[in-house]
Amino acid sequence: MHGVLKRLAGTVLMGSVIAGLPVWAQAEMARYNVDLDHSIIGFEVAHLVVSRTTGRFTDYQGFVVMDPEKKEFKTIEAVVQTASVNTNHKKRDEHLRSQDFFNVAKFPTMTYKMKNYTKNGDQYTAVGDLTLLGVTKEVTLTGTFNGTVADPFGGTRAGFSAEGTIRRKDFGLVWDKLLDNGGAVVGDSVKIKLEIEAIKEKKPG
Repeated sequence: MHGVLKRLAGTVLMGSVIAGLPVWAQAEMARYNVDLDHSIIGFEVAHLVVSRTTGRFTDYQGFVVMDPEKKEFKTIEAVVQTASVNTNHKKRDEHLRSQDFFNVAKFPTMTYKMKNYTKNGDQYTAVGDLTLLGVTKEVTLTGTFNGTVADPFGGTRAGFSAEGTIRRKDFGLVWDKLLDNGGAVVGDSVKIKLEIEAIKEKKPG
């Protein structure tokens, strides 16, 4: 009888382990690559004090390494091609690409690398290094992880929303002109707005 009970206990334990394997397999770190066609890296800055100009970058790469089940993040990185700046105004975009602003001939990219993050309820606060015009400064982004979903093509997608604020002059973007009332043509504070969709990277084989 003792032997039977021992074998039964072993069988139950093994069954519990096997039953737990699918959960463990799902709860793991995986890489999600940013989908350029369904994401926005946008910005907003004051113009002539009384209004705001919006724009976006249209050429970039990025990825997130995370455990979507535990809602934990290991890595967030992005490389943005500064020449892809688009404010829906050709002359203004050419000026932004010049030495007065992004100086794309000398500094063709800007990069972001997360250093750490904290979580409060559903909101995340990430601190990372933004490198622009050869200057690296810490930037704080706050936002949400909007979950994952299976797409119609056999893939898994994740969504994120985030925003933050930087001072452009901290990175050497110092061009400006003063108005008669003392205000600036271009504001110093730039609001960053991100809507990101990323695709889970499939394992080889």
